[in-house]
Amino acid sequence: MILKLAWRNIWRNRRRTWITVASILFAVLLSSLMEALQKGAWNHMIGNMVNYYTGYAQVHGRGYWDEQVIDNSFSLEGFRADMGDQEIPQLSGYLPRLESFALASTGNKTSGVLIAGVVPDAEDKMSDVSSRIVRGTFFEEDSEAVLIGEGLAEHLNLEVQDTLILISQGYQGVNAAGKYPVSGIVRFGSPELSKQMVYMPLAAAQWFFGAADRVTSVALDITAQKRIPGVVAALESRLDTINYEVMSWEEMLPELLEAKAMDSAGNYVVYFILYMVITFGILGTILMMLKEREYEFGILVAIGMHKLQLTLVTWVEIILMGLTGSLMGILAAFPVVWYFRVFPLRFTGDMAEMLEKFGFEPIFPAELNVGIFVWQAAIVLSITALLAVFPWLKIRKLKVVAAMKRH
Repeated sequence: MILKLAWRNIWRNRRRTWITVASILFAVLLSSLMEALQKGAWNHMIGNMVNYYTGYAQVHGRGYWDEQVIDNSFSLEGFRADMGDQEIPQLSGYLPRLESFALASTGNKTSGVLIAGVVPDAEDKMSDVSSRIVRGTFFEEDSEAVLIGEGLAEHLNLEVQDTLILISQGYQGVNAAGKYPVSGIVRFGSPELSKQMVYMPLAAAQWFFGAADRVTSVALDITAQKRIPGVVAALESRLDTINYEVMSWEEMLPELLEAKAMDSAGNYVVYFILYMVITFGILGTILMMLKEREYEFGILVAIGMHKLQLTLVTWVEIILMGLTGSLMGILAAFPVVWYFRVFPLRFTGDMAEMLEKFGFEPIFPAELNVGIFVWQAAIVLSITALLAVFPWLKIRKLKVVAAMKRH
């Protein structure tokens, strides 16, 4: 009976009801869009770093991550022997890499680069490098060609089949120098990777650095992100932790997580301001409703309706408006977020340059996650439910005669 009475009451003044519902709808829509864009941008950036290079977890020689020099590499054959033949659930494979820094040059231009010696087929299976090649082709395992980032190619003015000269220091201090044809140019999502990445066949990299059978890391191809802790624990129990260290991407990229946390904290300030605007908007509507209905409340109490019942009816009215606005907000937010998921925000000019300096690709796709909509709608509905207590304070102090006289 109370629910039926409350539903009829809210449509007695349709304009007031639609104003309240619309304010809640836009609150859910804006907060959901902000959250989706913020999460989408960070997930896109982390995905570029993790999926296209580091992997969800890696195995290194003990101490390598603290001092990333080629002398802290380890034997690939020894690692395979330590791994044994028994499979680890959720680990679909691993990618050996030999990584070190070098000076790349062509003509009068030079640039510091990160060389990654990889097994082409295994690398492409995990990080799908071939799909990001904008010019040229992926090299073969027995070739002596290189694949370079698009940013590096632009800086050194290189094209496919041009020659890249590399100079470095190899394993245990040997001189490392060579020249290699460019087989392809890769467009990475991460601007930093694009400006310094050079892929080379693992065998060619081992020869270049004078490090036969040695690798600096083994990237783990894990089937799902939530399986990382289990796989890491299984590897730590199998491998000798005196010689090896197993690290998840969160351990390898703590600065990325810190930057995400700081950015999220800044967004909380914006959310707080938005929620305060929503709060005062809904409160204003409630106060207007209470003022307009003083005479009605006085009559109802005068004919015998208990103040507690009247308060409950009013509370249900506000909750119904909040629930209606929240559901409509979810329905309105979904296509908007979907649009920005399919057609992400793309920044150009000075804004793009600024984002690239901070390591962001100037593309902000929205995160299409139902949980975002539900969570934001729940917050706005909770605010509405809290404000719905205000009529109880007003009705409790209602003076029946005075309320009827003021009409």
